[in-house]
Amino acid sequence: MAELRATYRLQLTGEFGFEEARGLVPYLRDLGVSHLYLSPSFQARPGSTHGYDVTDPSRLSDALGGEPAFRALATAAHAAGLGIVLDVVPNHMAADDANRFWADPALRERFFDVDPVTGRHRRFFDIDELAGVRQEDAGVFEQTHELVLRLVRNGLVDGLRVDHPDGLADPAGYFQRLHDGGASRVWVEKILDPSERLREWPVSGTVGYEFLNDVTALFVDPAGEGSLTALWEEVSGDARSFAEVAAEAKLEQVHGPFAPEAERLARELGAEPPGGAEGLARALASLPVYRTYVDAPRGQVAEADRGAIAAAAMEPELAQMLLLERPAPEAFVTRFQQTTPAVMAKGVEDTAFYRYGRLLALNDVGGDPSRFGLAVERFHAASAERAQHFPLGLLTTQTHDAKRSADVRARITVLASIPGEWAEHVHRWLEIGDPLRSGGAPDPVEQYFLHQTLIGAWPISLERIEAYMEKALREAKRNTAWVDGDPEWEQAVRRFCRTLYSDRAFLADFEPFVARVAAAGDRVTLGQLALKLTSPGIPDLYQGNELPFRALVDPDNRRPVDWQWHQAMLARLMGGSPPDPETAKLWLNLRLLTLRARNPRPFAGAYEPLAAGEGTCAFLRAGEVLVAVAVRPGRPGRTEGMLEAPRGRWRDVLRGGERSFAGAEPLAELLGEHGLAVFERA
Repeated sequence: MAELRATYRLQLTGEFGFEEARGLVPYLRDLGVSHLYLSPSFQARPGSTHGYDVTDPSRLSDALGGEPAFRALATAAHAAGLGIVLDVVPNHMAADDANRFWADPALRERFFDVDPVTGRHRRFFDIDELAGVRQEDAGVFEQTHELVLRLVRNGLVDGLRVDHPDGLADPAGYFQRLHDGGASRVWVEKILDPSERLREWPVSGTVGYEFLNDVTALFVDPAGEGSLTALWEEVSGDARSFAEVAAEAKLEQVHGPFAPEAERLARELGAEPPGGAEGLARALASLPVYRTYVDAPRGQVAEADRGAIAAAAMEPELAQMLLLERPAPEAFVTRFQQTTPAVMAKGVEDTAFYRYGRLLALNDVGGDPSRFGLAVERFHAASAERAQHFPLGLLTTQTHDAKRSADVRARITVLASIPGEWAEHVHRWLEIGDPLRSGGAPDPVEQYFLHQTLIGAWPISLERIEAYMEKALREAKRNTAWVDGDPEWEQAVRRFCRTLYSDRAFLADFEPFVARVAAAGDRVTLGQLALKLTSPGIPDLYQGNELPFRALVDPDNRRPVDWQWHQAMLARLMGGSPPDPETAKLWLNLRLLTLRARNPRPFAGAYEPLAAGEGTCAFLRAGEVLVAVAVRPGRPGRTEGMLEAPRGRWRDVLRGGERSFAGAEPLAELLGEHGLAVFERA
């Protein structure tokens, strides 16, 4: 196995398969990552753009080049010292006649979780074309994992990323089977509540959503909360908390797309649920976490499960059933736990996140928009916990599932540092936009989403912003929707966008403001990147994100990457050219990944916070690497205060040269123009 240093996620498609990925091996080697992290690569539906609709887990995708091309990629990667991490999809396969397990009625009944009463199957979320697989059956696991575990045992694959394990009947048992089959490096696509800890499964950690949200919140200035809350309530006319908005959206999902799942649960119970159908619906919608992990067959209930169910608004008798304190069918307990993640995902991520817009940087997968900012001390505590429990967990700031790229979120966080100025511009833009509306569209909430999005992504083509707004409107389900939508409303919003793009009064006010926000946002981006590359865990880079990457929710964030440009920029930096605004992120990646390769020991060692005031996050790694990052770059003025630095000689990793620390050092001098510093003990 290659030593874990950093992973690099590639989104494979029919136009960019194993052969094209092999062509990137020299670039990724020079960049300094240790592993190629591939999107799902097994045989999928013809024309699949993501690979999650698997039709045959026993074959590598023909569209991506098949097994010969995969082996050639693995050989080239290993020759360059790189390993491969593979994304696998155990929860579901395509409900398609091309899938032999689905096409054969006998195999369908054995492999898939089919409702014996209706013939309808457990779905991936609310997607009928993706059917839930019975991985709790040992034979099903063996047949669907024979190839991937063979690739692991043969050394072609170093690690696995497991998609949506919360949909499985027995996640703990599934991970144990993977471990017993030889998969010693496994990362879990698990979304944790900010107060929730990953269970002690035989895994290396999560894919890093909790770090993404922590490092975003760290740069959100808490001083702006009151002003931005007041602005949101004024614009939206809605004073409800995010929790209230989310609860409403989750209940809508239970009554709507997930009504068949609720009906099946009632049948599994074999009697009227406590509190009736509405009591069951409230229970499904009120769990504060994605799911519990009560092991009904073994009668095991963890304290974390007791706490989650106690915090939910459900009938006492139903709570007792789910905690095995009152008789209940095992199938009911298990299926309830498989259903709540889908309700949470569709209700929160795909509905409430598009309805509640106080500060959109906080509306990302695994995030809690009601948590406005994160104190440096809390970030230190989370980092120390990761170092102790899951030191090999992934650290990400951008994934293929993210609602906004790291660069876009970084700009939007700056608004919390200048809330008064932001409010003035919003009022002006709403006034400018009022005569451009037609039939009431877009309403003020939709305009506020649009303005924050433009701040984060500017410059962005009209075609991209129209596509984004269409998706955002349909996900919000306020004035239109994916099902039974309002085409006239959507068309009016598209006309508004086109008119706004050519409105001189708007552009004259907007463009100078966004330029200043972008400058501060660039410093946020670099600060977050520095923390990702030095905090406890394994940094994960998303394709193309090492250069400026202002992307919105998929499919926008899965657009093709100009690899020739990336390679040219890396060659320029490696040839000695100084970084410029275009290459600053690439330069920082190169410097810090090179440091991790040259001196890996500190990054597997202790994490020690350093005193540097509330506006700077500073820490030591194993006493050998010192990191300091200003977390309020959007606030006017230079960083003040002192850093309590360990005495001795230190080498400046980013700027070169050495200096001695004698104790308290002035932050303004250390942090420089980018607001960050990394030193290595000389």
